[in-house]
Amino acid sequence: MKKLHAAITGVEGYVPEHVLTNEDLSKIVDTSDEWITTRTGIKERRIMREGASSDMALHAVKGLLEKTNTNPLDIELVILATVTPDYPFPSTANVLCDKAGMTNAWGYDLIAACSGFIYGISTGAQFIETGRYKKVIVVGVDKMTSILDYQDRTTCVIFGDGGGAVLLEPNEEGLGIQDFILRSDGAGRAYLVQPGGGSLNPASIETVENRMHYVKQEGKQVFKFAVTNMAEVSAEIMEKNKLTSDDVAWLVPHQANLRIIDATADRMGITKDKVMINIQKYGNTTAGTLPLCLWDYEAQLKKGDNIILSAFGGGFTWGAVYLKWAYNS
Repeated sequence: MKKLHAAITGVEGYVPEHVLTNEDLSKIVDTSDEWITTRTGIKERRIMREGASSDMALHAVKGLLEKTNTNPLDIELVILATVTPDYPFPSTANVLCDKAGMTNAWGYDLIAACSGFIYGISTGAQFIETGRYKKVIVVGVDKMTSILDYQDRTTCVIFGDGGGAVLLEPNEEGLGIQDFILRSDGAGRAYLVQPGGGSLNPASIETVENRMHYVKQEGKQVFKFAVTNMAEVSAEIMEKNKLTSDDVAWLVPHQANLRIIDATADRMGITKDKVMINIQKYGNTTAGTLPLCLWDYEAQLKKGDNIILSAFGGGFTWGAVYLKWAYNS
């Protein structure tokens, strides 16, 4: 029997209609288009005015099921990566399954911040490779505006809302996920965290008054760790699989900061024309950035392309996935 790989056989993304530009933000907080652009590469981001993370996920999954001609009842597992679930419980994956009619599937939420999507597809791949399941959906979605402090210019300018979904199916041609390296360091919580709302600091008048339910970030420390670790793990997975820069068709980097993306590409020896970038129009959608990149660039991907996905997120979490693209659009 040929070795099974878990291949992405379809991808779909979704972003809300409302656009918040840097100019718009300059009227809310002390910032400017020049300040934001030079530090991040972001020009605008999408804002979801009404609804929840599951609603954005539903748009993406409905589109995915339609374009892959997949019956929702055939989906066996849904892994949903997010740091902005609809509720503490039930899981947003379960809410999504109900809304999308995937009533034969079980599912769960995965919290790994910006690395959530690579954690998710690496996990979902195991169910495919063992032969246990044939159709697994992995979603990366975040409504970051629900936890942003628009009095904090260091964080509110970075994030936006959006997400995407992929279908994983078995492949016997050697295509699909080839390898992954995943890492974490819980000491990173000191630098990037949402301190309120969990069991450590349950919601109270004090936590609300102290603005503890918003994202808190020490930008310089996060930048330092992200530049080093995201670049190194991307180079490591290339070396492990004996890939040269010429072998890699695309780098799909987490869209947190253009300087981090550039540093990762430089470490890998990848030229800018082989790097997926859409940070300028969506900002950082946390678990949503990687599937949104694949969605934006899907028409340019060719069957057999060697692709490296790389991310770094709060916690800290980071890692890289090496896959061979499984279809022509």
